[in-house]
Amino acid sequence: MFTDVVGYSSLTQKDEALAMNLLEEHRKLVRRFVLMHNGREVKTIGDGFLLEFASALEAVRCAFDIQESLHELAPDQMALKQIKLRIGIHLGDIIQSRSDVFGDSINIASRIEPLSPPGGICVSEQVYDQIRNKFEFPLASLGKQKLKNIEQEIEVYSVVLPWNKEQVSPALGARRIAVLPFSNISPDPGDEYFADGMTEELTFCISKIKGLSVISRTSVMQYKNTENKRVTDIGRELNAGTLLEGSVRKAGNRVRIAVQLIDAVADEHLWGDEFDRELADVFSIQSEIAEKVAASLKIRLLSTEKHMIGNPATLDVDAYTLYLKGCYHLNRQSKESYLKAIELLEEATRKDPGFALAYSRLASTYAFLGLQGLSAEEYAFSKSEEYANTALKLDETLPDAHISLGFVLLYKWNLSGADLEFRRAIEINPNLAPAHVYYANLLYFSRRFDESVTEIRKALELDPLSAETSNWAGTAFLYAGHYDESIEQFRNALEIDPNIMMAQNNLGLAYIQKGLLETGLAEILKAVTLAGETGFPQVASDLGYAYAKMGRPEETIKVLQQLLALRDKSPESTQFAIPIASLYASLGEKEKAMDWLEEAYNERSAFLISINTDLVFDGLRDEPRFVSILKKIGL
Repeated sequence: MFTDVVGYSSLTQKDEALAMNLLEEHRKLVRRFVLMHNGREVKTIGDGFLLEFASALEAVRCAFDIQESLHELAPDQMALKQIKLRIGIHLGDIIQSRSDVFGDSINIASRIEPLSPPGGICVSEQVYDQIRNKFEFPLASLGKQKLKNIEQEIEVYSVVLPWNKEQVSPALGARRIAVLPFSNISPDPGDEYFADGMTEELTFCISKIKGLSVISRTSVMQYKNTENKRVTDIGRELNAGTLLEGSVRKAGNRVRIAVQLIDAVADEHLWGDEFDRELADVFSIQSEIAEKVAASLKIRLLSTEKHMIGNPATLDVDAYTLYLKGCYHLNRQSKESYLKAIELLEEATRKDPGFALAYSRLASTYAFLGLQGLSAEEYAFSKSEEYANTALKLDETLPDAHISLGFVLLYKWNLSGADLEFRRAIEINPNLAPAHVYYANLLYFSRRFDESVTEIRKALELDPLSAETSNWAGTAFLYAGHYDESIEQFRNALEIDPNIMMAQNNLGLAYIQKGLLETGLAEILKAVTLAGETGFPQVASDLGYAYAKMGRPEETIKVLQQLLALRDKSPESTQFAIPIASLYASLGEKEKAMDWLEEAYNERSAFLISINTDLVFDGLRDEPRFVSILKKIGL
């Protein structure tokens, strides 16, 4: 951490004695808080400090306490006697030499400090990665910064201090935007699908603008039917500087869409308009809104972006209506709603065979059916691949189709092909959280844990209030060995949706890995209750693993017997071989474990790729048969 007193040199020239007195007061105050937060004073440099901390979170909390204390003192002092500090914080390796420190990290911290406004705190991306979701106040991105004598650009964040929001530059965080759920004010309540569809379509349309960071639909839908919530609170919770809200009124073939763009920090209206048009004009309305948003935030659109925003997905109004209804059911996430979505989306493609976006959503729907075990894996994934390829033949720039195709290729053991598809989706639109989530999935299956964590942090930035994203993040952190962060994300997921079986199960597994065996077992048993008999195979392996870790192999054997009995009832099912193998592995019966893994290979089980990271198979990693299976599936 570097600190600097604002205007100290000028004050010295005006009144040297006062300057010296203020410097001494400043040093006493800073040293008090450094001690409280377990920091170390390396040295003073003129009127500033170079400080060192063992924890990034403690460093930021120390900086906050210093600035809060100075803010509270300010009303009782004359302007000349007020001390204002700039504080910059970076995280990285340092070289110790006697009582001093050296290295690139020191240089970067010293370059970040001048970027802070007077009375403010700036931190590097490395610090932000450590404290996000842990520090009590939001941090807003200042974007990539070119620092003097530092080769690589570094993203810098500013702490949004609650007492001094005006210090935040109008551009600070303004380009991080959330499209809030549109209100349905149509005479027919059944037109709810249209309001939800406009929310999703505008989110997707605006996300095509490269200069913006757009919060995912799954996070913003938490604010549906919360009209009384203050925009400043929503902005803070989403860490978004700008909000777009609106309403939709549909009557026959006429539609009226009212929108307003709001500065969430200052709670000020930036722009608003009302569009009263024919339903057929809905695409031009979306592109107009996207362009107005860009203009209001002073973003100059490239010609390619204008083309992407203005290019209608279909000219057939009936096909588009069916598409919106299909998306509405897709987002309900149950087997019945997925099947209804397929019915509506297929009807949309019959009305317009060139409707690439509808094929893309069909691919997503079938992928979800396969992933969630709601349809036979081979059938669901082959249909998903078929529709994704159809969509991409019509429009290669559809990121959702690349995501679905990558997802299917991943579970068909084609990891290099999946890697290309996920990276292409991110290249087309870096604002899509699912692309980062599934790419993180591929990376941890490949044991590239650090890269996986980087991708999942990007997903969390884009989708901070999504139970699904938190669940995937918890899994990535778990396999990377970041157990505390893993527990935090699983708890976040369960707070939003207490019925996520795998979040509950993996929360227990994270506690097991931390050595909190009783706590871990209790959480896994909750997952067993959520799973019921149909979902039992998915949690059985970790339940047996927990018992084995606790020195209770007889309980692991009971779980194994239960699972074998269930398999006898459904011998054609492919969901049993891997959990049975894992239970034998927990019992130390390596040959039987390998027999069942080879059974899973012969069944072409999509989830066989998970064995490369599954903790229960750690004891098999040097076994020739295990290595052979990994090679066969591209790992």
